[in-house]
Amino acid sequence: MAPLHMPVLTTEMLLGTSNEFYLMWNFPNCVGSTDGKHIRLKCPSNSGSMYYNHKHYYSIVPQGLADARYRFIAIDVGAYGKQSGSGIFRHSSLYQLLSSNNFNMTNARKLSLSDVELPFVILGDEPYPSFSYLMRPYPRRQLTV
Repeated sequence: MAPLHMPVLTTEMLLGTSNEFYLMWNFPNCVGSTDGKHIRLKCPSNSGSMYYNHKHYYSIVPQGLADARYRFIAIDVGAYGKQSGSGIFRHSSLYQLLSSNNFNMTNARKLSLSDVELPFVILGDEPYPSFSYLMRPYPRRQLTV
């Protein structure tokens, strides 16, 4: 069922997602947004503290990549609860594809009605690392009023 419901992303699919992000959210050249979610579980046998997270319970963390309509277009399941958001991302199949340039994402595209060319990006929240293909907000601790 995976190929039917979670097919390998093609360049055409990513361009379609980018167009939806622009039309719905006025955000150009975005091919998805990513985040993880702690799913509570009972401590697995002989796991030590691998699943014990910073929220003080045992969990597993799936990470998803969503399109402009909040639909998953890629998922990675199985990260340990104790891993940070950045660590989970760096061990994900999505990161492996992005860092090896095998994600089928084109490099850049001009903005409509402009000669300005911007790279395609994925959006992440504060715990994610900053890469040329991953846009995240400035850390709150570095912001001033």
